[in-house]
Amino acid sequence: MKRLIVATAIAFFLMGSSAGAQAPDAGDSQGFFQHLRISIEHYLGRPYVWGASGLKSFDCSGFLWRIMSDNGILLKRTTARKLYMMLPPASKADQGKFGTLVFFDNLKHVGMIDNAEFFYHAQVSVGTNHSQMNPFWRQKVYGYRRLPIVSPAVN
Repeated sequence: MKRLIVATAIAFFLMGSSAGAQAPDAGDSQGFFQHLRISIEHYLGRPYVWGASGLKSFDCSGFLWRIMSDNGILLKRTTARKLYMMLPPASKADQGKFGTLVFFDNLKHVGMIDNAEFFYHAQVSVGTNHSQMNPFWRQKVYGYRRLPIVSPAVN
C-alpha cells in the first residue's frame, strides 16, 4: 500500500503538479533531448566519488540525478535501486534509444543509453564517461526504464 501511495505521489509530482516538473509535450521533446545531451557532455570526465552528485564529482545515480535536475526532472536524490522502482519500464523499442536508463548488476549501477551501442555513466575506475555496451556490460544488464517525458515523434 505504501508503495502505491509513493508511486501515485511521484506520478502526480512529475506529470501534473503546478509546483513540480512538467512533462514536455511532443513538440518540446526533441529540444529536451538536445538539452539533455548537452548536460551530459558538460559533466563527462569528472571523477567518481561514492555518494556525490556534482558538480565536480559523481557516483552513478548522482550523475543521472544531476542531468535530470539540470533539465527540469525533479526527483529526490536516490540510489539506482530506488530509481528503478520509481520510473516506468522502457518498451523493447526504447531500450536502445537515447535517454533510456539502463540498470546493471542487480540494480547496483545505472547509466543512460546514448544509442544501441553506447551509454553514459559514472564508473568507479574512470569517472563519468561514454562506454561501449560490450559483452561485459550486456551480461550485467538488469533492466531499462524511461524518463517521465514524452518520446520524440518518429517520422
